[in-house]
Amino acid sequence: MENVSITLETVGTLLIAWAALRVHHRVLNEHKVSSRVFRIMRIEQRLGIVGMVFVFAGYLLNLLY
Repeated sequence: MENVSITLETVGTLLIAWAALRVHHRVLNEHKVSSRVFRIMRIEQRLGIVGMVFVFAGYLLNLLY
């Protein structure tokens, strides 16, 4: 039962992160923001992707060990 809980938590976290990244992507494609905001959003987008990889890696480690 613990694995089900961990799986649901991980999937939920990844879905929230994916939704946030999609919003960033839409705003970046509109180009209706200043260059400074554009640059910051690109950095946030990359950090979000790295965070999603970490969440998934933590999930795998939790299941395996």
